[in-house]
Amino acid sequence: MSLSFTNSITVQGRARALVPLCVGAGAYLFFLYIGDTLLQDSDSFWQIKIGQWILDHHALPYTDFYSFTRQGQPWISTSWLSQILFSVSYTQWDWAGPVILSALAIAASAAIFVYLLDAHLEIPHSVLFAMLAVLLSLHHILARPHILALPVMIAWVGVLMNAADRKVTPSWVWLPLMSLWANLHGGFVLGLALIGPMALEAIWTLDSGKQIRLLARWFLFGVAAMAAACVTPYGWRTLLGATNILNLGELLSVISEWMPANFASFSAFEGAILGLIAIGLFRGLTLSPPRILLILLFTWMGLTHVRSIEAFAFLVPLALAKPLGETSPLPQTDTPATESWAARYVTMTGALMIAAAAWTSTSIYMSHHRFTFTMDQTPVAAVDLLQQRKAQRIFNAYQFGGYLISRDIPVFVDGRAELYGEKFVMDFFKAIEVKKLDNLTRLLDEYKIDATLLVADSPAAQVLDHIKGWKRLYGDNIAVIHVRDDEAGAVAPAKP
Repeated sequence: MSLSFTNSITVQGRARALVPLCVGAGAYLFFLYIGDTLLQDSDSFWQIKIGQWILDHHALPYTDFYSFTRQGQPWISTSWLSQILFSVSYTQWDWAGPVILSALAIAASAAIFVYLLDAHLEIPHSVLFAMLAVLLSLHHILARPHILALPVMIAWVGVLMNAADRKVTPSWVWLPLMSLWANLHGGFVLGLALIGPMALEAIWTLDSGKQIRLLARWFLFGVAAMAAACVTPYGWRTLLGATNILNLGELLSVISEWMPANFASFSAFEGAILGLIAIGLFRGLTLSPPRILLILLFTWMGLTHVRSIEAFAFLVPLALAKPLGETSPLPQTDTPATESWAARYVTMTGALMIAAAAWTSTSIYMSHHRFTFTMDQTPVAAVDLLQQRKAQRIFNAYQFGGYLISRDIPVFVDGRAELYGEKFVMDFFKAIEVKKLDNLTRLLDEYKIDATLLVADSPAAQVLDHIKGWKRLYGDNIAVIHVRDDEAGAVAPAKP
């Protein structure tokens, strides 16, 4: 009877250990199947292009060389490692490469997330939180560097939260995570900013003598983490480059991913906030002030910028896991201190079978499916015509910038808003929306524009049809080209 019970515990423990891997494999296959939805942001084009430039030149960019409006101006790439990874994968497998790479990152995020929650919550609850986190993040799951950094973010916050829960300092062994994050994406500044609140959580219930000693150790860890963040080819410039985006002021309110959350209609994020309130009321949770501060911080981030909803989705459950687990503690079972090689063999075999099944599914799916980038950001025919005409200074729509860079055409503007600055991009958006006609004509003249490439239904494209000195050269359901009237020559027929 005793032997049977012990074996049962071992089997349950081994099965539980495979749950994160199963969740990760499920997430990977799901996003592989819907992989085309990851290819909807033209920033992916210039991310890949910069990665290829780095590989070709064995150097990193310090100035801009893709635009004609900011050429030669200081600019560094805080996502250089992600860009190389995307470039290599694209070179090897076309768009399937970035899709598979992104799906693997999401799978790793889900697996790490479930593993961290598993210490406090029952398996069904951990898996449910993972599903909800992925659902909330769907709008921002794209083949871009922030996705490759997502599992690192979750792991880093898990390390900090685990140390805070145990009233100790995080092990310095984990500092390379910060270095990896800093080379993958500029969002690493969030990981640095969270050290302070986590330190407060760690010392909150201790007596004053222990508080001072522990706080001093957390402070040293924070200094070491900042130093680790500078272990990049750019050194300390990485910190400055990562914070430049936060200085764009009004511009952040007009770029879609930096806009505040909109509750005009019911959304998953709104449901999550209401659910969070409901859980707190139903479970009667009592949280420490620092933990409340963390949850409020993540909620404020999601409300302020929709791109931060993924941080809310993955990090709030990590902050709530221990308090929720204390309201319904997991059954305590004493797992044998030593496990047989047979048990370990079963675990490793199960893990290999899951990995093999995912790889086999990938091969089968890839044999009859080709991933393609969304058409509304790839004006192929229009750009072909512009290249034939040897247009040099093109006033392009914001969402076409990445594609133009991929075609080696200098851009007026693209997704690197921190390069162009608040005033320039705001003037551009006002010109596109024709808030004032003078804005549009001034920019066209000031930058000696010889052709425009605009979204077919944009106000500027419609107005240019009636501005003296400009003539429509081409149009389809994606893009419209206008050229100066004296350059139009034989006008190409507009497509329906």
